[in-house]
Amino acid sequence: MDLSECRKKLDQIDDQILSLFKERMDTVRSVAEYKAQNNMPIMHQAREREILERIAANSGEELEDYSKTLFSTLMEVSRSYQSRILCKDGEISQTINNALETTPKIFPKRGSVACQGVEGAYSQLACDKLFSTPVISYFKTFEGVFSAVQQGLCEYGILPIENSTHGTVNAVYDLMRNHRFYIIRSIKLKIDHVLLALPGTKLSDIKEIFSHEQAIGQCSEFLKNHPDIKVTVCENTAVAAQKVRDSGRKDVASISSSNCATLYGLNKLETNIQNSDSNFTRFICISKEPMIFPGANKISLMLSVPHRPGALYNLISKFSVMGLNLTKLESRPIAGSDFEFMFYFDMDASVYSPTVLSLLDELAQSPEQFVYLGSYSEV
Repeated sequence: MDLSECRKKLDQIDDQILSLFKERMDTVRSVAEYKAQNNMPIMHQAREREILERIAANSGEELEDYSKTLFSTLMEVSRSYQSRILCKDGEISQTINNALETTPKIFPKRGSVACQGVEGAYSQLACDKLFSTPVISYFKTFEGVFSAVQQGLCEYGILPIENSTHGTVNAVYDLMRNHRFYIIRSIKLKIDHVLLALPGTKLSDIKEIFSHEQAIGQCSEFLKNHPDIKVTVCENTAVAAQKVRDSGRKDVASISSSNCATLYGLNKLETNIQNSDSNFTRFICISKEPMIFPGANKISLMLSVPHRPGALYNLISKFSVMGLNLTKLESRPIAGSDFEFMFYFDMDASVYSPTVLSLLDELAQSPEQFVYLGSYSEV
């Protein structure tokens, strides 16, 4: 056969497959209704394993792996379809619908906001871009920000979550497991690092540089060119500038924001010392209660998967079969466990979609850990 004949035959086969798929899904609906009447779970692992073993045995060695992948996906689609039929108005759907009803239509201009560090920190700069007239409280640690929001000391919190050149802020992800909160907005802030020192100091005088570990990583090329300078990690880039001012020393400098030069009376020895001109940090704004503002088009989740082969693939396939775009997947080890991980997902999805709500309810009803982190937009 030539190519056109092959394509014509494939079209005929695809039509047959589609017809059989629709017939299969009709039967799946009947199965779902039976399970609902008899209070049976959607997942029947032994039955699925039996099917895959039969498929593998009958497909032949060359097509065995392809066949198992195809039918694993088909069964995932079937489970999702059953969940959509059975799982209505789950806990997550109720939380989201309540948030949609009670959230103001406009993002607030003012509020009490928790930031890590001191004045001049990048978190404060992100806060000022999100809120017109915030009342900012500063905390020494990221955990302090989480706790301030969770305990109601502040309405909102601003936290850095990832940098375009130096990656994830691991400390923030690790703390997410210990605190209850919701992401209500995110913002990407362009980061331009400068080297600051007391007036009269020259670059050749510098023996030690203070800064946060993220800023140090983002300026690694500059630091490599000055191997004799000691690098000291601080809890925040603005705290580093404060330390330089308070030290009175002419042999120390900080890697900080340009704003810190004015705030702490320091001079700029070098500007734009970050590795890349396209250096952005993503910050999240969190609240104690769920809030979903108009235009929300992102959803963040935190969940674990069973410690068995293919578990992560099976999870990701749930999003794939619904055409949802995962924009971030981050894994962090679960403390005290044996090679088990908590996964953090960001996806482009709308909470106005019944299919998305059904998926979230399905995930929430699984025996694994699941946390809905929020629906929001990024500015």
